[in-house]
Amino acid sequence: MRKITFKTLTKVFLVLVFSTTPSLVLSQVNPSPKPKSDFWNHVQFGGGFGLALGSDYTNITVAPSAVYNFNEKFAFGTALQYSYIDQENFYKSNVFGGSLIGLFNPLPQIQLSLELEEVNVSNTYQDFGEDYKDNFWYTGLYVGAGYRTNNVTIGFRYNLLFDQDIDLYGQAFMPFVRAYF
Repeated sequence: MRKITFKTLTKVFLVLVFSTTPSLVLSQVNPSPKPKSDFWNHVQFGGGFGLALGSDYTNITVAPSAVYNFNEKFAFGTALQYSYIDQENFYKSNVFGGSLIGLFNPLPQIQLSLELEEVNVSNTYQDFGEDYKDNFWYTGLYVGAGYRTNNVTIGFRYNLLFDQDIDLYGQAFMPFVRAYF
């Protein structure tokens, strides 16, 4: 029987270390790194804010939104919306919800849009000291067109689902200002 010496153990250890080190080191190297996503380079944030104050009247609207630009002509996005309206001793309203929007720019200055909006409306009317409450969901489908300069579009939109009996906005045709940065 052959005696194992310290010198032999050292040689075996060194052979094992040097023979496995290259494979361990190379296994840590990623030969084809994943390309970084440029998703956020195509996203724009924006929205709208409205404030109207008058004698015994308050109207506040906040509507943040974001769109993803597929290319220079097409974009798709989503928005949130909240509005508070108060006509003292007569009417209060809270409107909240969201929308999906598609944008098409056939020319750099022209923007066409299609928007589906779903909001919850909670109204309180006061009449002769009594409160009357009305709570409902409202759906709007808008087609729009506007003039675009840089990040701002000014135009008009029309609600294809407008129902005069559900008096949320009062009319089907309304102006808009849209900004994305």
